Amino acid sequence: MSKKNNQDKLLIFALGGVGEIGKNMYVIQYNNDIVVVDSGLKFPEEDMLGIDIVIPDISYLTENRDKVRGIIITHGHEDHIGGLPYVLKSLNVPLYATKLTLGLIEGKLKEAGLLGETKRILINADSEIQLGTIRASFFRTNHSIPDSVGVSLDTPEGTVVHTGDFKFDHTPVNEQFADLQRIAEIGKRGVLALLSDSTNAERPGYTPSEAQVGDNLEDIFRKSSQRVVVATFASNVHRIQQIINAAIATRRKIAVVGRSMVNVVGIASDLGYLNIPEGMIIEPEEVNKLAADRVVILCTGSQGEPMSALTRMARSTHRKVDILPGDTVIIAATPIPGNERYVGRTVDELFRLGANVIYGNGSVSGVHVSGHGSQEELKLMLNLIKPKYFIPIHGEYRMLRQHAKLGEAIGIERENIFVIDNGDTVEFQNGNGRKGSKVQAGNVLIDGLGVGDVGNIVLRDRKLLSQDGILVVVVTLSKQDGAILSGPDIISRGFVYVRESEGLLDEANRIVTSTLTRLMNDKVNEWASLKTNVKDALGRFLYEQTRRRPMILPIIMEV
Repeated sequence: MSKKNNQDKLLIFALGGVGEIGKNMYVIQYNNDIVVVDSGLKFPEEDMLGIDIVIPDISYLTENRDKVRGIIITHGHEDHIGGLPYVLKSLNVPLYATKLTLGLIEGKLKEAGLLGETKRILINADSEIQLGTIRASFFRTNHSIPDSVGVSLDTPEGTVVHTGDFKFDHTPVNEQFADLQRIAEIGKRGVLALLSDSTNAERPGYTPSEAQVGDNLEDIFRKSSQRVVVATFASNVHRIQQIINAAIATRRKIAVVGRSMVNVVGIASDLGYLNIPEGMIIEPEEVNKLAADRVVILCTGSQGEPMSALTRMARSTHRKVDILPGDTVIIAATPIPGNERYVGRTVDELFRLGANVIYGNGSVSGVHVSGHGSQEELKLMLNLIKPKYFIPIHGEYRMLRQHAKLGEAIGIERENIFVIDNGDTVEFQNGNGRKGSKVQAGNVLIDGLGVGDVGNIVLRDRKLLSQDGILVVVVTLSKQDGAILSGPDIISRGFVYVRESEGLLDEANRIVTSTLTRLMNDKVNEWASLKTNVKDALGRFLYEQTRRRPMILPIIMEV
């Protein structure tokens, strides 16, 4: 390692993934060497009208692009890889990931036309890579997707450990055990700072093993006299294998429905992460040709997403599959915070169609367990790593706070625990850590093909339009004397139904006419003044009459 001087320092900060669920992106910087861990997305909140996805603001990285040595990906979930197609367009740096993770990423890069120009390096739990002055090594973890790893980053200032998403499952379905020995060895060598998953920091005890779910699924399949529909996360490869195993045991065929599910099943099967017997998979069109008790439909939609396969089935709008009375529908996932209403609506619609719906958290339904460690597992990780400093990550702010309390409980000094927001830096020099200055961080909103072109002002306008609608006022004035030649014509969209509000709109028309006439008599002819006065006068009238404030858009033309 290079010799240190008094100006050298280590910076750790998040551009996404602290104080929120999703869009994980963490930055470890030692002088002129930057290593990025993960590059995810999150789905929009309710007030982000029309937005498709949200990714981190990477302005800091693009401004320092010559210092970025690479992006390390811990596992293949969307909240850790979903931002890559957008990030790599601005930041063409090497990408390091395990076999399945890289397979899932390559599918995304191919769609984005970036596959040929992105340098991709395959790693495993035994790999070591040098990234400038930072050396990265890895350790196996358990999560709800195979090939998950944690990262150990050796810097001249000390070792930084990033756990990735993890739990300690002692009976994993793929026999990929967490490497407790290596984790303990890293801790024994000495760790300056630990960044650890906080998702289940509020849950006491241990997270149950994924193996429990397989037995419950098989039991439900046996008791179902008709078709079984299972919705789960497309990237939950362990769960998909258990569904396949239950289908084999009950002599059912599987139809895979939903674009992301089809993609993941294809990639995971090609790479050897799914064991699917020949002839097991059927096309959705073949579902109705088989006896009802010989079919399983594996689909997306466990979060009630409006355009997902299960939601469309529940609304009877899916082109190929209908839900029939007596079908069993299993939602093998817990709603992400904020999605509860969408899931509840889908469940209601499925019950209306006569389906038997099994849903709810794992302890109730038995068809889902979390991929994240609960409090006892988080304490075990802290005890194995024994960090001097602790930075809780991956979770909403209350989860980070609870994880910080667990850190204190196992003996980490309170002043050595940093609960940060996105953009807050933690600075290390000569083995001592402190809060540093803030870097630019935030949300970049993706709407269709637009990246970042929708901001707070556009969202505010969309919210206003969604609440009270819009009124367009079109007037043509004479260039010579300012007289009204045509109009005002008033067009209402989302405000009032014109045929039932003729009196209101006639009075609005009169107010616009009198306002313009008064302004012309006062020799006011600047367009900005004309539009402002029309908006103010019309806005006051409409609020008095309706207690609504539509967006008013005056269009004034001169001929």
